[in-house]
Amino acid sequence: MTSIKEQAAISRLLSFLHDWDNAGKVARSHILDSFIKANQGKTAPELEQEFSQGGSLFLVRLTTWLRLIYMTGSCLDKLLKSIGIFLSAVSSNRYLKEFLEVGGVLTLLEILGMEKIKEEDKKESIRLLQVIANTGRKYKELICESYGVRSIAEFLAKSKSEETQEEVQILMDSLVHGNPKYQNQVYKGLIALLPCASPKAQQLSLQTLRTAQSIIGTTHPSIVDCVLKVLCTMHLEVQYEAIELIKDLVNYDVCQALLKGLVALLIPSVKETSKPQPKILNDSSVPQFTAHLPVFLQQAAAAKAIGVLARSNTSVAEELLHQRVVHSLMAAMGNTDHSNSQRQASLTLEYLVQMFPVVEEHVRRSMGEGLYQLFLSNAEDLYMKIDSIQADILAANKVNVSKALCFSGVSHRNSSFPRGAHEPERPAYVTYFQKEDTEGKE
Repeated sequence: MTSIKEQAAISRLLSFLHDWDNAGKVARSHILDSFIKANQGKTAPELEQEFSQGGSLFLVRLTTWLRLIYMTGSCLDKLLKSIGIFLSAVSSNRYLKEFLEVGGVLTLLEILGMEKIKEEDKKESIRLLQVIANTGRKYKELICESYGVRSIAEFLAKSKSEETQEEVQILMDSLVHGNPKYQNQVYKGLIALLPCASPKAQQLSLQTLRTAQSIIGTTHPSIVDCVLKVLCTMHLEVQYEAIELIKDLVNYDVCQALLKGLVALLIPSVKETSKPQPKILNDSSVPQFTAHLPVFLQQAAAAKAIGVLARSNTSVAEELLHQRVVHSLMAAMGNTDHSNSQRQASLTLEYLVQMFPVVEEHVRRSMGEGLYQLFLSNAEDLYMKIDSIQADILAANKVNVSKALCFSGVSHRNSSFPRGAHEPERPAYVTYFQKEDTEGKE
C-alpha cells in the first residue's frame, strides 16, 4: 500500500495535470513560466521526484501541445525551453526516447523552415537538436536520416541573427564528429553553403569545413571552385577563413587545381571586366566604385592567398612559378582600377623576388631599372608612385619564368608535390542532399 505521503504527492500530480489539461493558452503560459523557474538544471531523478515519478506524463503533454501549436508560434519559446529541461537533464535517456518516439526531431526541423516563427524560437529548436546530437552517434544519424542536414544548412543561410547562426555552427560541428555514416553528407552541406548571401554563414561554414576536411580526409570535387568564388567577398573575416581553408587544402589531392585557380584569378577574364556599368556609377557625384569590384576583390584576395601559401611552403612557391604566377602578379600590379590588387600582388612578388634569383632577373628585365628600383624601395606603396605608362608596362608584361627554372635548379614537382597523408583515391560523390540508400557507405 502507498503511504499517505505518496498518496498526497500523486494527488498533487493529478491536480497539476488536470489544471494543465483544462487551461487555455494564457494559463498554460503561466504554468510553463513556473515550471522553467522551478526546474531549470534539475537531473532526471529530481524531476521524477518533483512529479511523483510521473514526469513522463507532463512531457507527453508538452510534446503533444508542441505538435498542435508549433505552426502558430504561440508560447513556442517557453514550450521548447520546458522540453529542453527534460531532454538536457542528467540521466534523461528515457525522456529523450519518449520525445523521439512521437516525432520530436521532425517537429524541431520543421520549425526551422517555418517563416512565421520567430528567430528566437528557432534558436531554441537548434539548442534542442544540439542536446539530441550530443547524446550519441545513433541520435546524430537520426537527425541526418530526417533530412536534418538540409534543413539546418538552409536555416543557417537564411538566419538574420549571428548569435543563432553560431548555435547552428555548434550543431553542424557536432554532426560531423563521431558520425561516420553521414559525415560526408554534412561535409557536402557545408560546401553547398559557401555561395550563400550571408557573410556570417559563409564564415562559419568555412570554419567548420576545416574541421570536417581533417575528419573525412578526402576532398569533394566542387570544393576548389566554391572556395575560390568566396574570395570575391567584401568581408575580411570571410576572406580570412577562406584563405585558412586554402592553406589546409594544399595538403590534399586538389592542390594543383587550387593553385591553378588562384593564379587564374590574378588576370580576370575579358568577359568579367567588360560587363556594362550601371548608369549611377558614371555619376561624378558617386564615390569611385566599379561594377567590377567583386572581380577585383577576388583578384586581390588571390594575390594575398598566393603570398600566404608561398611563404608557408617553398615547394608550393616553386609550383606556383611553374604556373606563371610572376607574369600574373605583375599584370595585377598594373590594375589601376583597384589599388588593393596592386598592393597585394606587389607584396607577394617582392617575396618571390627575394627567394628566387631567377625571378629577380626576369622581373628586373621586364620592369626596367627605374621601375624595378622603385619596386625594391617600397613594394607595398608602389601603386601610389607609378604613372600610367609604368602601369601599362606591368599589365602587358610577357614574363615567363618557367623556361628558365630548369637551369636554376627549381624543378617541376607535379608528381612529388606535397600532399601530406590525406591523399587516398578520390571517391565518387552523389549529388548534394540527394537521399540514397548508399549514402552511409561513402
